[in-house]
Amino acid sequence: MDNSYYFLAMSMLVLSLGLRIEEGMCQHYYLLRPIPSDTLPIVELKEDPDPVLDPKERDLNETELRSTLGSHFDPHFMSITPPEDKYSGNEDLSDSEIRQKPSGAMPKEIKAMEFEIQHGKKHKPSKKLRRRLQLWLWSYAFCPVVYTWNDLGNRFWPRYVKVGSCYNKRSCSVPEGMVCKPAKSAHFTILRWRCLQRKGGLKCAWIPIQYPIISECKCSCTN
Repeated sequence: MDNSYYFLAMSMLVLSLGLRIEEGMCQHYYLLRPIPSDTLPIVELKEDPDPVLDPKERDLNETELRSTLGSHFDPHFMSITPPEDKYSGNEDLSDSEIRQKPSGAMPKEIKAMEFEIQHGKKHKPSKKLRRRLQLWLWSYAFCPVVYTWNDLGNRFWPRYVKVGSCYNKRSCSVPEGMVCKPAKSAHFTILRWRCLQRKGGLKCAWIPIQYPIISECKCSCTN
């Protein structure tokens, strides 16, 4: 395909998307990327700094804690020792590499999009060009979850968990202005050291909790 024809098609696509913004703020991209849940982003936990509430060495028996956690232990998202690499997955990829690696199925809204090319007379692009335009739009609007290892401290076991955040090194819309925001969360089970004041003194024990992580990001308005 003639490159000049392809770039002309891309220019017309950008212009077309830009004109749609005038019809309603962010409306065109809401069709492609829904507004994230009001319960996100996930709020960070705040701990009482009093060291009296910390588990003692005898409370950190790995064999006993593994037995308590059982099948909930997921080595992909949990680590007992500090991970060698803080970052995991696509944190170190360049912007161009991120755009080239959308995962999953193409959103049905993008798959159903039709395009008109102004090259003399208006006409529909070929199937090959239509596919290239769809892939370009999909890769540009793609919002990957970037995973990093997080140290929760000694009141959690395992204390190192992999948490997600949204890739925000660029805008995800055409024209620019929208950004990737959390859209869905998932949970995994870990143990938390909890202390309660009872008759006779402070009583502490490991209890299972559901720890939330961001599992999906969407392209949304900044406000």
